This record gives sequence, structure tokens and C-alpha cells, in this order.
Amino acid sequence: MSAQLDLICIGRAAVDLYADQVGSSLEDVTSFRKYLGGSSGNIAFGTARMGLKSAMLVRVGDEQFGRFVTKELARSGCDVSSVIVDKERLTGQAILALKDKETFPLLFYRQNCADMGLTEEDINSSFIRSANALLVTGTHLSQPGVYEASTKALRIMKESGGQNILDIDYRPVLWGLASLGDGETRFIEDSDTSSHLQTVLPLIDLLVGTEEEIQIAGGSTDTIQALKTIRSLTDATIVLKLGPLGCTVLRGVTPESMDDFDVFSGVRVEVMNVLGAGDAFLSGFLRGWLNGENDEKCCAYANACGALVVSRHGCSPAMPSKRELDVFISERLAPTSKKIQHLHRVTTERISRPSGDLCIFAFDHRKQLIDMCRELGVDFSRIKDLKKILLLAARTVASELKDGLNPGALIDDTFGLEPLCELTGIHWWIGRPVEEPSSRPIEFEGGDDISQRLVSWPSDHIVKCLVFYDVFDDSALRVRQEKQIQSLYQACCASKHELLLEIIPPANTPISSAHPLDVMLRMYNLGIKPDWWKLPPQNPQSWAEIDQLITGQDPDCQGVVMLGLDAPIDTLVSDFKNSKNSSTCRGFAVGRSIFGSPSRQWLGGKIDDEQLIEDVSNNYRILINAWVNRSN
Repeated sequence: MSAQLDLICIGRAAVDLYADQVGSSLEDVTSFRKYLGGSSGNIAFGTARMGLKSAMLVRVGDEQFGRFVTKELARSGCDVSSVIVDKERLTGQAILALKDKETFPLLFYRQNCADMGLTEEDINSSFIRSANALLVTGTHLSQPGVYEASTKALRIMKESGGQNILDIDYRPVLWGLASLGDGETRFIEDSDTSSHLQTVLPLIDLLVGTEEEIQIAGGSTDTIQALKTIRSLTDATIVLKLGPLGCTVLRGVTPESMDDFDVFSGVRVEVMNVLGAGDAFLSGFLRGWLNGENDEKCCAYANACGALVVSRHGCSPAMPSKRELDVFISERLAPTSKKIQHLHRVTTERISRPSGDLCIFAFDHRKQLIDMCRELGVDFSRIKDLKKILLLAARTVASELKDGLNPGALIDDTFGLEPLCELTGIHWWIGRPVEEPSSRPIEFEGGDDISQRLVSWPSDHIVKCLVFYDVFDDSALRVRQEKQIQSLYQACCASKHELLLEIIPPANTPISSAHPLDVMLRMYNLGIKPDWWKLPPQNPQSWAEIDQLITGQDPDCQGVVMLGLDAPIDTLVSDFKNSKNSSTCRGFAVGRSIFGSPSRQWLGGKIDDEQLIEDVSNNYRILINAWVNRSN
């Protein structure tokens, strides 16, 4: 069967709020992290990361959380064309704590929530037939409306010759069998629930569940008897999850004892959080199953996915990428290994940005503008007004950019907080400095606890750090600087912010063409892999050497942006030409060459706001045109 999609998922898609404080009861938790949640949402997300063409058919609320769910699904590569906005219901939530390895207090806020509002009318036959397989989850069989919608979709897929998958996903509280505050309980025996689940089994081709879930589907706490009952109702392949032991795949006649199972062993890891492990397991299994791979391969993917997710915070963000999973399996690495952590960072955590060259207007300057104000006898408060006007110039020119060119800005939060907030969320490349200006050894604004500062930053802000560094510095100075950079890099990894490292030779240091190369190699040897580099202009040979170094050390690096160092515009035009053959130089990040002279005139009262905007805009345009024409 030829289809546009590999898989359509129907079921829960909501918001998970995971406690930050591991070890706290839910009553004592003080902060949470927000993730995409819901079993079907997680599986759609996870299979998309596995490289499958997945789609989600669900309702979300007409509010911020509904838009978040849709955005997160799309970010993974999932088709969201059938995500329906429900005007009457709110997006569901799950709130949970991680008390210990066995205890996960969980509250579901799902009373008449959006994903449970799915109706038969929402099931479009053409859309269902556009996929090779359909997945539904047990929760969407618990209420009449979603039951009817799910079974309609299952019948359409069956008639079209596709594959139907049921993730039993048994949550007693969502079947009304546990108290509202008891979302943690995973099994309560109930004959009515068993009978109800069994009505869909004849439509199913792949049935997946834990031992307790198989028992509820089969109507017996004896697993073998439950399997036999299930087998009497369906010829489906049954995947029985066995926790840390692994899993087994059952076809045909049910064995008389669990000792007769062919068990595909799990991966032993240090457990942080078992919630969502089943969704990860199934995402991995479906990668193999939908691509026609054998049981051993399917279960290897499944067990490895589950192992990676239980070792991390959250479910959907913990899901591995296809590339990460393959390396984890082939090299038998620990989830905590630097290689796996880096692969997860660069293949799943980065903000999606448009391709093309970057034209970054840098006006994050603080000390230079303070010095300018002192020279002119102007109050420092004028710097904030200046940066608002510089933003107007930047936005004026950005609106003129042609395809293949992307606007960006480097802005500080000392004088430029308002422009920073204005640009956030509109898909600009935004860099934000953390260093104390001119500090050497480097110090961070607000103190050394940089991780605490990054917690308050929007996710799309790139951490920019300028370091005056030379590999021939005094050893004590060099070690101090290196420790600071390492701590910053670790903080960025933890907060999931990208890092731009700007390297400038210290004052009175002869600049050799090899200087950036030596410093970059030293950083890589220390295990520091910035997402971006900001480097001084280079000659063509040096650019070739930098390309080779980055490709060899970190092929996932986002690239280099060229700084200006207050050079005359004519000089930068020549410098741009030197980079024309570089594969890693992505654009420029220039400041004072654009705004320096006009800003001095404005602060000195020699030109007005309109003239400042015009002069800065013209300088910015000249550099953009020089970049575009650097190959001529």
C-alpha cells in the first residue's frame, strides 16, 4: 500500500508539567518544566524523531497550551494538518513529581479536555487512508464520543488494508476507577473495562502493553490466561513489555508459561523517571515495525529508546533522534556519555532556524557606549533610548532582506532589555551577552552562578560570551578562563540554550593567522563545543583551516559569524571577500562599524532620531550588500 504518511496517531496530546525538584513530594514542589505530553502525542513526536512520517489527529484548546502542543509536534517533524482547534474546551494537563525511582505522584487535569472532545465527524476517511498505519490508545476508548471516533478510524484503516495499532495505555483514573488525585496507580482490575477494550481487539494488528495492561485487556490477572483470551479475539502481533527485563513478541499460539517467552533483553541504565518510557519504547518499536525490520531489530530500537528516556527528565524532550539512537545502540554507550549527550543536544534541542546567511546587527555594547557618554558629558540613561532607535533601524533594514538572508541582533539586557523583548519570539537570530565587559579573567554579569541566570532566559536567546584569550597566557590566568568557559558551556547544555563563543586576542597580543585556530582547538580539547563561533576576519587560507577544524571536531556546529572590531566599512568589505569560499562562515555580526559614528553624533546632539535611523540603516545596508556580493 502506497501512502503519504507512515503513521497517524489518535489519543491524548496535552501538556506535562514535570517537577524540577527530584525527591520532593508534589505538595512540596516549587517549580515545574513544561513539555508536550499525552501518550499519543509522545508517540507521534517520538516516531517523527525516528524519521517516520507521522501525523497527529487530535483536538487542542484555542489557547496558549493548545498552540504549544501544536508547535512542539510540528517541531519534531510531525504532520499537524489534522490538529483541530476546539473553541469550547481547554488543552489537558498532567502535573507530576519525581519522588524516587518508584514513586511518581501524578495529577491529571482532563475534565472535558480538548483531546477527549474528538468526534466521529472529525474522522476524515481520505486522511486516514493516506497512512500505512493508525495508532489509537486506551484512554480514547474510555468515553463514548472518543470511542466512536477511534473505532470509526480503525474500521476505515482496516478496510483500506492498512495496519491498526493499539497502545493499551491503561490509566485507571481516566476510566473513573481511581480517585481524582490518584493518577499514579497503574492497575485496578475491572471486568467492565476489560469487556469494553475487547470490543476493538478484532480490528487490531499490533497490540502493545505492559503485563498489567495485557491483564486488563485479557480480563485476568493471570498473564497467560489474559493472553489466551486476547488471542481468541485477534490475530494481532502482541508486544509484551517486561520492564527492565526487556520485551517479548508473540504471534500465533500463546505459550503455556512465561518461561517459554523469547525475551529481547532491555538496556540497563540508572533510572530517573519511568513515566513516558512506554511511549518511547513504542516509538522505537514502530521505527522498525513500519519499516519491515525483524523482531530483534524492532525490540533493540524499542528497548534502547525506553532506556534513554527513563534516564532523563521528561518524556517527549528525552526522546532520542534517529541518529542518536543508532550511535547509542552500535557503540553501546551510556546515556550519560558525553557523545550521547552532545548528540541529543544538537539533534533534538536546538531551536529550528531558517537556512541561509546571517546579517547580524550587534549593539550589545555597554562599556564602549558608557565611555562615549563620559567623553560627551551625557547621562548614561540615554543609552537605553539610543538602543531603541538602533532597533528601529535594524527592523527597517530587516524588512528589506531577500530570501536566503536572515536578520539577527546581539543585544544586552543592561541597556537593551526593551529591544530584546520586542525581538523575542519573531524568529530573529538573537544573541545576548553574559560576560562582564572587558573582564580578564572573564567574569559573568550577575556573578559566577551563570546557570541560575539562564533559567530566566527565553529559549530562543543565544548565549554570547566574549573572551580575551590566548593559548600562551599565564597558566593561572588561562586555567581560570577555561574553567569559566567550561562552566558556561555546562550551564548552556543544562538550560538548552545555544552558545556563541567570541574569541578575541588580548590587547597588545600580536595577531597571527593561526590564533583563532589554536584557541578553537584548545576549546575542543577541553570538551567545549560551542553552537556558534564569532571570530575576527581571516585570510582565505585561515578560513580553510577553520573549516577543516570545525568539520573534524564538531560537524554539528552551526557555524561562524565574522566580527567587525570597529573596522572601517571599506575594510570589512574586503574581509568579507576573503570568506567567500568558507563552508562554515555563515555571515557577519558587526556593531560599531554600523552605529559608532552616527551614535556619537546623536548622543552629542548633532543629529536627530530620523537622521540616526537613516545613517545606521545605510551603513547596515552597505554591509549586507557587500556580504551578498562578496564572491564578485
